[in-house]
Amino acid sequence: MRQATMTRRGALAAAAAAPWLAGCASPRWPPRFSASQALLDRYVAEGKIAGACLAIGRGDAPPTWVNAGVRARGLPEPAGPDTLWRIYSMTKPITAVAALEMIEEGPERLDQPIADFLPAFARMQVATAYDPLQTRPAARPITLRHLMTHTSGLSYHINEGSPLAPVYRAAGVMPVGAQLDVQEGDGAPPTDLETFAACVAPLPLIDDPGARWEYSIGLDVLGAVIQAAWGLPFETFLRRRLLAPLGMDDTGFSVPAAKRSRLAANYLITPDGPREIDAPATSAWIDAQVMPSGGAGLVSSARDYARFCAMLLNGGAVGRWRLLRPRTAALARSNLLPPETRAFPPWWSGDAFGAGMGVITPASAKPGREPPGAYGWAGAAGTSMWIDPVNGFYAVLMTHFMPSRAYPLWDETRAAVYADLAA
Repeated sequence: MRQATMTRRGALAAAAAAPWLAGCASPRWPPRFSASQALLDRYVAEGKIAGACLAIGRGDAPPTWVNAGVRARGLPEPAGPDTLWRIYSMTKPITAVAALEMIEEGPERLDQPIADFLPAFARMQVATAYDPLQTRPAARPITLRHLMTHTSGLSYHINEGSPLAPVYRAAGVMPVGAQLDVQEGDGAPPTDLETFAACVAPLPLIDDPGARWEYSIGLDVLGAVIQAAWGLPFETFLRRRLLAPLGMDDTGFSVPAAKRSRLAANYLITPDGPREIDAPATSAWIDAQVMPSGGAGLVSSARDYARFCAMLLNGGAVGRWRLLRPRTAALARSNLLPPETRAFPPWWSGDAFGAGMGVITPASAKPGREPPGAYGWAGAAGTSMWIDPVNGFYAVLMTHFMPSRAYPLWDETRAAVYADLAA
């Protein structure tokens, strides 16, 4: 297959920038992460979380582990590098990078219409009114770029206030819905990606592709595109081309019997404190999921996800294995938003968007924190990650609580890590 020609806009030259932390260009590694340890210990001691594992690493060296608490209240096993966590939307960067790998090796292009692979998406309509529903033809086709940057015009059944949320629910367009919040009147979730895509295609878009940033099911549809383009089940492609080469053996869409003793419990934060909502012994993830959700379906460990982050930090390689060409790894962390996209919403610290991840530009950087060029994302149950190519490290936080904004732990962890590095 011929090498794809990939276009991008506004690539960030962060790697060439001066180090953000004075004196940290070549710090002794690993430093003492005392502030990070104290933060996680405090959250456990105050009863906010059962446990957590934080990985901080650079290069190919094994990461430093900061562990606190247990994998589930009432169980003796400590939370650690091999504890399994529901990473929800931290699945999105993995799916987006898998798509870039596909583009790198095949004839597919970043700005190629997805209708080339899924013909049902050839004539998309944009909603102009909802009661009753009125539509007009979309101004342009949905592309692979649109899917991985949430600019496709698709929305999410979980988006509060989205007029498409009830439309999605009625159609059963709810990735991992069975594990979250199926409500009365919701349609049955599709049983496979092909059916999922067939359910999405007839639904209206919230805006023209490329016109606005709307958190969406785009990465789930991207999984269906990969499956159609390669003629392989999406989960098989992911395993063969990304997870297995990186040694991410504990990452998958369900937890096999032999690994169930390592699964953490998930908790809902209530006025009375955390309440267990997905116990390890009866978790929805111990059986095969309804469909392999490329947007929110993976379970992983801190050790596994650290390998993924190390690969991106190292320009596409880990050890002797090169997964991506350096230019493709750079593309993943560049600003991939289409030129016509309206402003990226400020609810993440970045103001640009790459391959399923937010990217920090000079306009959104804060002194003493992530520098321009840092990038990362988070999951619905408290997990988060970020990669800092300027200071040369990555960090992965695994813990469980919902909703993810119930505590400012992601923000506080990043502040603690940078304080530890500066110290």
